[in-house]
Amino acid sequence: MADHRRHDYYGREDQDQYGAGGMMKSMLPERGPSTQQILAVVTLLPLGGFLLLVAGLVFVATLIGLAVATPVFVICSPVIVPAALAIGMAVMGFLTSGAFGITALSSLSWMANYIRRTRVGAVVPEQMEHAKRRAQDVAGQVGQKARDVGQAVQGKAQEATRSVQEGVGSRSPGRT
Repeated sequence: MADHRRHDYYGREDQDQYGAGGMMKSMLPERGPSTQQILAVVTLLPLGGFLLLVAGLVFVATLIGLAVATPVFVICSPVIVPAALAIGMAVMGFLTSGAFGITALSSLSWMANYIRRTRVGAVVPEQMEHAKRRAQDVAGQVGQKARDVGQAVQGKAQEATRSVQEGVGSRSPGRT
């Protein structure tokens, strides 16, 4: 009689896996799905089908609305196109602003967590004093620079008012 045993890649006999439906047994899990999995499929399958149906209906309604509105778009295009561009650019601006804001917040959060992890207890009091002095020095320099700029602006404003007053004063009321 013919031998129905099969050998795997290395030449070993594996009658359990390949003989009498063994191939199917190896592909299926040893135990069936749990009741939680069955309930999840039973509840989510109709919900998913319903949402797919609604998505299809919305898509068809959008196509019909676009087919009906296309002639109006063509007639009113000198007004609609610039308005759509302006609205589109405004939306893109808001989205970009939001993306930059989220990026900034996540970067600051990451830095705070990184500093907290690496520097907890590692800062020596002398380093803290040095950092405080450095911050005070920088604040003083910024304040002095702001005062200098303010004085320069005030001087330019006074100079401008003088030149305007001299220009008005040099004209006499009798002459034009």
